[in-house]
Amino acid sequence: MASEELIPHLFRTEFTKITAVLCRLFGIEHMEAAEDIASETFLSALEIWSYKGVPPNPVAWLYTVAKNKAKNLMARNQTFSKKIEPQLKRSSANSEEIEIDLSEKNISDSQLQMLFAICHPSIPAEAQIGLALRVLCGFGIEEIANAFLTNKETINKRLYRAKEKLQQENVQIEFPSEKEINKRLETVLTTLYLLFNEGYYSESQDAVLREDFCLEAMRLSYLLVENETTNQPNVNALLSLMCFHASRFEARKDKNGEPVLYEEQDESLWNKELINKGIYFLNKASTGNEISKYHIEASIAYWHTIKTDTKEKWESILQLYNRLLMIEYSPVVALNRTFALSKTQGKKAAIVEAEKLQLSNNHFYYALLGELYKGIDNMKAKCNFEKAYALAKTQTDKQIIRRNIDALEQV
Repeated sequence: MASEELIPHLFRTEFTKITAVLCRLFGIEHMEAAEDIASETFLSALEIWSYKGVPPNPVAWLYTVAKNKAKNLMARNQTFSKKIEPQLKRSSANSEEIEIDLSEKNISDSQLQMLFAICHPSIPAEAQIGLALRVLCGFGIEEIANAFLTNKETINKRLYRAKEKLQQENVQIEFPSEKEINKRLETVLTTLYLLFNEGYYSESQDAVLREDFCLEAMRLSYLLVENETTNQPNVNALLSLMCFHASRFEARKDKNGEPVLYEEQDESLWNKELINKGIYFLNKASTGNEISKYHIEASIAYWHTIKTDTKEKWESILQLYNRLLMIEYSPVVALNRTFALSKTQGKKAAIVEAEKLQLSNNHFYYALLGELYKGIDNMKAKCNFEKAYALAKTQTDKQIIRRNIDALEQV
């Protein structure tokens, strides 16, 4: 593979590893120094590999260069060295030579500890996601800006404020104590859940970027289940949920990039391996005494891997939505419940329940009412779809709603 193709691939996979290890070594207040060294390493690769060719072991080459750049920075910048001396002593033990450990285990530990540091409750969720995307997933500022439908300046300011806050709070890059682990783990899972959703339900038109966000959320979740301390039932439940949703990626759009609704998806395009992994992690999540929202959402997603409409399927989904609403009420969950209700008790019963919600600023609310009124009162159905179209923010949603309006006009 030519260096022009290899370097972007390695940047996505190795930049985050180098940054996490150096960040853990230097401390959170020197996050930018760690990022700079990682970036300079790839600039060196671009310059040297273009001229001399790709080395036999490109990853080892990157790690060696990164280590040397870090040591050079510490050697020439005494002020920097003094500031990070406590961290260096802890990591190097009694060795006179500063050890920069880029072993697989230390990389994994560093990334996990960075994840806990980034997901600190002192910074808002959107900043946590932004930092995770940048530091742990290797996404560029422009990519993050595109995902959030904003500009680079806004993202840079958001990340700067978040880093500043983490420094002020003196956040350490380490595993939380046994006493704190469950509380902090919940914040981490929320961030990964939101990161996955940012990809799965993204308003960005970049399909590749959307899928990459989901895959990165899954990769970080795998790190959690592979660690003995964080391999807990709710972590397995979240990973199960992600596997079930990701299994339908290929079927969600047709060859022209048009959205395909669940009912119309080609089941043969569903990824059976991911479905089986979802079942495996859901089974692993069944230990313990607590049921989290991730357990229930994963169970709902499991039933959606069975395409055939059966009474058992929709009654199970309805009961799961009832439980989910008891754990954590959400208007969107209540809305989804009414669709399951329509499958078990008919459209008229579902219309009564849906209209009680009065979600007048939500296009999904009107889109669902449009669907429920179809065949009962097509004029009301069309009216609701038109309201949904006016409120919809993305081109994808507008396309789906327009198809429904066009179909009703031909009746």
